[in-house]
Amino acid sequence: MRKIVVENGQAPSVRFVEIDAGQAGQRLDNFLLRICKGVPKSHLYKAIRSGEVRVNKGRISADYRLAEGDLVRVPPLRLPRADEPRYVPGANFPVIFEDDALLVLDKPAGVAVHGGSGVSFGVIEQLRAARPEAKFLELAHRLDRETSGLLMVAKQRKSLLRLHDMMREGAGRKRYKALVVADWVNDRQHMRQPLLKYLTPDGERRVRVDAQGKAAHTIVTLLQRFGRYSLVGAELRTGRTHQIRVHLAAAGYPIVCDEKYGRDDVRDHFARLGLRRMFLHAGNLDIPHPLSGEPLSLEAPLPAECMAILRYLERNP
Repeated sequence: MRKIVVENGQAPSVRFVEIDAGQAGQRLDNFLLRICKGVPKSHLYKAIRSGEVRVNKGRISADYRLAEGDLVRVPPLRLPRADEPRYVPGANFPVIFEDDALLVLDKPAGVAVHGGSGVSFGVIEQLRAARPEAKFLELAHRLDRETSGLLMVAKQRKSLLRLHDMMREGAGRKRYKALVVADWVNDRQHMRQPLLKYLTPDGERRVRVDAQGKAAHTIVTLLQRFGRYSLVGAELRTGRTHQIRVHLAAAGYPIVCDEKYGRDDVRDHFARLGLRRMFLHAGNLDIPHPLSGEPLSLEAPLPAECMAILRYLERNP
């Protein structure tokens, strides 16, 4: 940040932040999340919608990409007190399977699985708020905020422990669908590049292929070709952070609308077509029931916005 000006010479009230070359290209909402650490995301979006946040003195949308030299008006944003109770609105998500031990949801894209890192609450907090009578609800695994699809929630501690054991042992199959840039070559390919977590200079968590990283294994299969794009299936044999996204991007096939590892021109193109989310969906899960051992084969269909894009690509190869 090259310049921060405080209105009226008073301590932190309104700030003006001039964007430097290292910050250029970020979305406005992501930039604010980084410089306003601890402020609930809902507060930041409300400030943008109300016009309290401005760029070059004008109202702006959350998805605006900052340019070098832009002057961002950052209003005073109140941090919640440590003892202040958080309001979490209850929400129900589409249920794919449920019994006394296990709940499997179809998580929408854009919703975090839990609160933290600038997010006030996620699926699990909203689910607990919607089901106050539930004695036990715990995430059995995670999905990226930008990924939609099957999410397992344990309803008993013994089922949670068993699910964790099964995932460590590699039991079951988790399969995803992704739309990637370029014409995928092989019908089936094993990707085993090790993955390493790191932080960008702005403090953003990223992952890269690195010999010093942890072992990772993704099996990618071709599902459909669209000329400049391909629909692929990806099966996880390990569960590293951003594993599918990084393996595909490193191979030269970034996922469409992936903000971290994808291409800006592709993201802008598909936004004009109505797709404003990453095209990655956890669609299939084959796993033994954690208590009974009965085989479960669960499926969450591709969301409507993803199906619309595939239909468009079929008509416009």
